Amino acid sequence: MSRPSTFERLSPWIFVALWSTGFVVARYSTDNADPLLFLAVRMALAATLLLALATITKAPKMPRSLIAPSALVGLFMHAIYLGGVFVAISRGFPSGLGALIAGIHPVVTSVAGRVLLGEKLRRSQWLGVVLGVTGVVVVVVDKLRAGSADVTTFALVAMVCSVVGMSTGTLIQRAKARTMPLVRGTAVQYLSSAVVLGIATAFFEDGRFVMNTEMALALAWSVLVLSLAAVLLMMLLISRHSAARVSSLFFLTPALSAIESAILFSERLSALAVVALVVALVGVWLTMRTPTEPASAVES
Repeated sequence: MSRPSTFERLSPWIFVALWSTGFVVARYSTDNADPLLFLAVRMALAATLLLALATITKAPKMPRSLIAPSALVGLFMHAIYLGGVFVAISRGFPSGLGALIAGIHPVVTSVAGRVLLGEKLRRSQWLGVVLGVTGVVVVVVDKLRAGSADVTTFALVAMVCSVVGMSTGTLIQRAKARTMPLVRGTAVQYLSSAVVLGIATAFFEDGRFVMNTEMALALAWSVLVLSLAAVLLMMLLISRHSAARVSSLFFLTPALSAIESAILFSERLSALAVVALVVALVGVWLTMRTPTEPASAVES
């Protein structure tokens, strides 16, 4: 077996660095627009650019059999996941805490991948899942005990929906749409998300969308960096690794997002939160670590 290239080794960490900025962008964008409307515009623009890219580069065609599952992946992984995050943050929910709660989704994906897809986990990976979830939960509890008027039941429910959405989308992608053409398949996902989000904003929002410098930068970053570069990279990782390994990358996002939010929005990090984030990072390392020798899978 050939050794992985430098890009293949670095791609998980590049993805984490890019993905962590999404929670910061959510904070800036929802200051100027309704959350679902912003996401609908973002998805529509990203889909248009991807289809143009597919035409120019003559990217592989999309098989008819993969259109429906790819659209379903988009519904869960983009419309529901991002919709939950953006709605929560638009209600004043701390972006750093939002990232921490979203970081819980890998445990759902890992266990569901074991039950539904038959993906086997080594003992060290199970330990990594436990440490990762423990670190995230400790930080969330610490934030909740500190008390915050912005941590409402509605916002927490929205965040739970985002976790379920990302977990479900990851599993469907792995089971039903793993061989989808990367560029056109992701465009289909964005189109389905744009339609659903557009319908939702027509029913539940007022159409607020203020285009200023801050909004223009947030929209450009969302489309070019998050919806194109980061998501295409995530789809590539999902196609090459197990659901558990790819999902474990999201354990890293809370650490970076919390640091970014502390710097940009003065969201405080307690000493306990810092320790818990380190524990979560250790969990990620254990879950992502490739053994030098074949390891037997653990049945549970």
